[in-house]
Amino acid sequence: MKILAIDSSGLVATVAVLEDNRMLAEYTINFKKTHSQTLVPMMNEIKEMIELDLNTIDAIAVAKGPGSFTGLRIGSATAKGLGLALKKPIISVPTLDALAFNLWGCERYICPMMDARREQVYTGVYHFSKGELIIDKEGCAIPVKELIEYINEQGKETVFLGDGVPVYKNALEEGLRVSFDYAPGHAAGQRAGALGVLALRYLKDGITESAADHKPDYLRLSQAERERAEKLGNKQS
Repeated sequence: MKILAIDSSGLVATVAVLEDNRMLAEYTINFKKTHSQTLVPMMNEIKEMIELDLNTIDAIAVAKGPGSFTGLRIGSATAKGLGLALKKPIISVPTLDALAFNLWGCERYICPMMDARREQVYTGVYHFSKGELIIDKEGCAIPVKELIEYINEQGKETVFLGDGVPVYKNALEEGLRVSFDYAPGHAAGQRAGALGVLALRYLKDGITESAADHKPDYLRLSQAERERAEKLGNKQS
């Protein structure tokens, strides 16, 4: 089985092609360019480099969220367009699950953090058991303080990763009472390779959706929608 994997849910843009248990190519960029500038050129370069016929892929995997609203829309639109054109299914992988999968085999708790602004993070808590990713806390958008309280209550050694770590590093170091560490640079951000391996497991279990049905999962309203709701609430009150 061959998969094209795409993740533009955060600061990182990343694309990979996997065939069974082999990663044929991975292209990851974390630089000051928009995903609309980088994603398609990255895919085209991989396609040319490994002489990929897109008709030979079995599915398109994409990070479905949470994450940046713009980034998720770009990734989902790209995956959806390819899926419709190629008549291929979509495998929607939760962004936080894919981030946690970067640390496959880690014996500690794994806590991906994505900056959700306003002192909040998109986060979840995971661990591995016999090679399987176990979800201890489902993906959610919560205040950083609430996450710190939760980790302290669990009392487990934890590894943090994601673009929320540098933003809230001081809060973590001031508030945590458990032993903790940070993922190294090569595993600290989104990796399409990890997303693709997880997606292959989904594909084997038949967990796919049609391109027409695919849509991102934002977990919460956008800032514009929240501000509009606040204004309407103020007017009604």
